[in-house]
Amino acid sequence: MRAVTYTEGSSIDAPGALVDTTFPDPAPTGRDLLVRVQAVSVNPIDTKVRQGAYKQGCEPKILGWDAAGTVISVGPEARLFKPGDTVFYAGALDRPGSNAELQCVDERLVGPKPDSLDFAAAAALPLTAVTAWEMLFDRLEVAKPVPGAAPAILIVGGAGGVGSIAIQLARQLTDLTVIATASRTETAQWCRDLGAHHVVDHKRPLADEVAALGLGAPSFVFSTTGTGAHLPEIIELLAPQGRLGPIDDPAILDVMPLKPKSLSLHWELMFTRSLFQTADMERQHAILTEVSQLIDAGRLRTTLAESFGLIAAANFARAHALIESGRAKGKLVLEGFGD
Repeated sequence: MRAVTYTEGSSIDAPGALVDTTFPDPAPTGRDLLVRVQAVSVNPIDTKVRQGAYKQGCEPKILGWDAAGTVISVGPEARLFKPGDTVFYAGALDRPGSNAELQCVDERLVGPKPDSLDFAAAAALPLTAVTAWEMLFDRLEVAKPVPGAAPAILIVGGAGGVGSIAIQLARQLTDLTVIATASRTETAQWCRDLGAHHVVDHKRPLADEVAALGLGAPSFVFSTTGTGAHLPEIIELLAPQGRLGPIDDPAILDVMPLKPKSLSLHWELMFTRSLFQTADMERQHAILTEVSQLIDAGRLRTTLAESFGLIAAANFARAHALIESGRAKGKLVLEGFGD
């Protein structure tokens, strides 16, 4: 099978940062599905892994997590899907990735592809949808009110992949006032189009920006980017006993200033369940199934923003470069391997 690999951490413009390679076809075991990958999307974690953030060594590794495709065969213990089913998923951090013609993935991490979306539009969703859902409902527990606080959530980085689906989930599935941050005209409009009630500029003091809305101190902050830099403002704007949920990787995060307000900190990594084979690992199948149903009901929309062509090293390099620039909005998708 064809695949796109990396061998060691490097800048995206370095020769051989990403390489078109061939591998033997994988075979499903246990609860695996063998999926023919038809579209993939690119996430910040793809660039972090490529740069060597997880020190995965120098043997060729297949990157990629988001995918949509068709089940070719199943392992002996699989019970949720059958050959011919179309699916979407984000996979696991510790297994070969989705940037390949064929991929084995545990069915407990897989959902049925929305019927109303093509493969490219579906591939834009899984990683960000699971991340946003787990943060909102499993970590921050947004259905549980914060006493005396405004029923509002601030989503820092609203135009990014996770922010784009978090805005929709919060708007569609909660009664919270949704405040998103964006710093450019086009990204601010993107957030409004997705359902944000208000958009504030994260290049300005966030506490002042939120206070000017006249809503009161929000109950929740979902921080997708820049948590370390924004932390003093987040602490200032959050209501006492409010909840902060970051998903990025600040080099240093001084949490002691959270104590006077009894603010709680809730980390989210969507790979935790698969990395540790948790007892509730199948929850990701349930989440993606519900997301698929919400898409087909017209309540959620894909966050696909741009197509980068065929699944090939050169096209991935362009996508990685745009993500690393910090100027991407929504999700970047590649589709098919060509002849």
